[in-house]
Amino acid sequence: MSFDAEWASARSNVTSTRLNQVPAEGGGGGSGGTADYKVTSQELKSVGNEAQDLYHGFEGTAFHAGAETDTASTSLTTDGFETGSALWAAWDKWRTQSETLLSACAHIHNHLEDTSLSHADHEEVLVTNFSMSKISEHFS
Repeated sequence: MSFDAEWASARSNVTSTRLNQVPAEGGGGGSGGTADYKVTSQELKSVGNEAQDLYHGFEGTAFHAGAETDTASTSLTTDGFETGSALWAAWDKWRTQSETLLSACAHIHNHLEDTSLSHADHEEVLVTNFSMSKISEHFS
């Protein structure tokens, strides 16, 4: 079964699923057979903060063995052991993957922080515009 066919099948089986446990408007599970999802700014901030905590916790410990690994791999290679280059290759892979994880955590935190702030700004504009339209009604 192709991915598209499997995805369509899965979506057709969950038309009334709601993550936030609030009944769908009209009782139909959303428009067009899709589920409605709701995430609050506080939830976004919480996930972003978890990513930031992971970043700071991992950053301090991920690279502490780098100098010792370099020394050991150089010594092993100099002494004619092939494990020296293997040790260096393992360290290099660890370092690269650790940097990727740190970058992803920073990206997640920054994106969710920006999304949360943008949402708050958008809400403020909506409230202001709504308030102004109500004021205008009284002067019409």
